[in-house]
Amino acid sequence: MRLDKFLKVSRIIKRRTVANEACDTGRVQINGRPAKAGTQVKEGDVVVLFFGDKQFSFRILDVKETVKKQECQDMYEVINE
Repeated sequence: MRLDKFLKVSRIIKRRTVANEACDTGRVQINGRPAKAGTQVKEGDVVVLFFGDKQFSFRILDVKETVKKQECQDMYEVINE
């Protein structure tokens, strides 16, 4: 699954266009490397998002195309906020 789609489906970022912009401006890293919106994600990847002076890190636990709102938190594990 594409990174921008995962961020939207897991409800970490509300809209896919916003996720796309975050990736294009270099504010997203996967396993320590800068990531583009089209980068394929898989279980076990560590993703870091940079918002201003804040950093949000999480590990991908599950990759699903569609998920209910109550189950979206099961797709990732927060490492630090």
